[in-house]
Amino acid sequence: MDKFIFDVDGTLTPSRRPIDDDFAVYFSEFCAKHDCYLVTGSDREKTIEQIGEEIYSLAQRVYNCSGSDVYEGSTNVYSDPWTLPDDTRTWLQETLKASKFGLRTGLHIEERTGMVNFSIVGRNATMGERKLYVQWDEHQLERKHIAARFNFRFPNLKATVGGDTGIDIGPKGNDKSQILRDFDPKDTLWFFGDAMDPSGNDYSLAKCEEVNNAIAVQDWKDTDKRLRKIG
Repeated sequence: MDKFIFDVDGTLTPSRRPIDDDFAVYFSEFCAKHDCYLVTGSDREKTIEQIGEEIYSLAQRVYNCSGSDVYEGSTNVYSDPWTLPDDTRTWLQETLKASKFGLRTGLHIEERTGMVNFSIVGRNATMGERKLYVQWDEHQLERKHIAARFNFRFPNLKATVGGDTGIDIGPKGNDKSQILRDFDPKDTLWFFGDAMDPSGNDYSLAKCEEVNNAIAVQDWKDTDKRLRKIG
């Protein structure tokens, strides 16, 4: 059976923005005809802010927090109890202080179920402030360097670049690939994501041999175009 798995941020929506109205209508129709699943680093509340209650409920399952907090509609079916160790928190705080990007907006270490999101600019940043950091990071590759240093320092944990401004952190193995525990080996899995390069948070799932079709998209418009070819 064909099963379709989608990243959210940058794949179904603009980063940290609501889904396009016209695409929401089409994607709802697609979900009604196919078995669809969502997997995102965001928590349930932020995911609903972006895609709405209807699409959230149409998905067979939503794997929030990269699969560490799992929902079927409004029912929580699994939550990972992991929390950030003190020495790791200290390292992140020191890294934040050392960054040469000068703007700070607050909420730099956001704790989610089974993972954290680390952001130099901060989760409280406006869209304009986020854009400033994106432009900085495109040239400095700061997030990739931070993730590489983190993974060397904490070998039992894993940091991956997520979204436009953040780094997703959790126990090694608690990345998006963990959702495969819920799928039958006989299923034909399609996975759509925008961060499938080795440092991106879609890579761990995209590289798995159980995923028959890993489709790297540029943005939600690219996803729309590709889905319409499937029907």
